[in-house]
Amino acid sequence: MTRNIGIYVFDDVEVLDFAGPYEVFTCATRVGGKLAPDAPPPFRVRTIGRTSALLRARAGLTIFPEADFGGGGDIDVLIVPGGVIDAELAKPDVVAWIAAAARDCELVASVSTGAFLLTQAGLLGEQQVAPRNEPAAGPEAAFPELRVQGKRRWTDNGAIVAAGGASVGIDLSLHLVERLAGRELALATARQMDYDWNKACG
Repeated sequence: MTRNIGIYVFDDVEVLDFAGPYEVFTCATRVGGKLAPDAPPPFRVRTIGRTSALLRARAGLTIFPEADFGGGGDIDVLIVPGGVIDAELAKPDVVAWIAAAARDCELVASVSTGAFLLTQAGLLGEQQVAPRNEPAAGPEAAFPELRVQGKRRWTDNGAIVAAGGASVGIDLSLHLVERLAGRELALATARQMDYDWNKACG
C-alpha cells in the first residue's frame, strides 16, 4: 500500500520543519525500493500550498509547492510544520482546508508551532502537544485548552502526533515510518540518512 504524504507549506514556514519530514519519507521510499523491489512504494510525498505561487520560507529560502489546495489529491498523512504562523492562523480558508483534509486522513502530524494550526482547525482540543516555543511569548496563550508538554520532544495521541521543532520532526517522521511501514524500513532509512535516530518521545 502506498500512502500519500501531504506537507503543508506557507510563507515563513520553518525550513527544517518541512524539509526534515520530506527527506525522511522520500528516503524511506528509495530505501523501500531496495528492500522490496517488487512491492509498491511505501510513500508518495508532495508539498501543498494554499496556491501554487512561489513561497518564501523563514530565513529566505524560496519554494514552489508541488500542489495547491485544489490539486493536492488524496492525502493519507497530513503534516503541518511550524514557523511564523500568525498569518496562517488568520486565514479561514487555510484552517478550513486543514480541518477538511484531516477528516479523510489516516493520521495528522504537526511540527513545532504547526500544533497551533491544528488547534485552530479544531483537531487537538485538550490533547498533549510538545511544540518548541520562541523566546518571546508563544501562541499557546491563545489556546489555553492545549496541554503543552515543554519537556517532551513529541507526543503520539494515535490519529494525531505532534513534535517539537527542528530535528525532532525528523525523529517523529521516522517513528511514523515505523508505525506505517515497519521498524526495518525505519532503521534502514535512518542509516541511509546517516542520522542518529532518537526514538524517545520524552
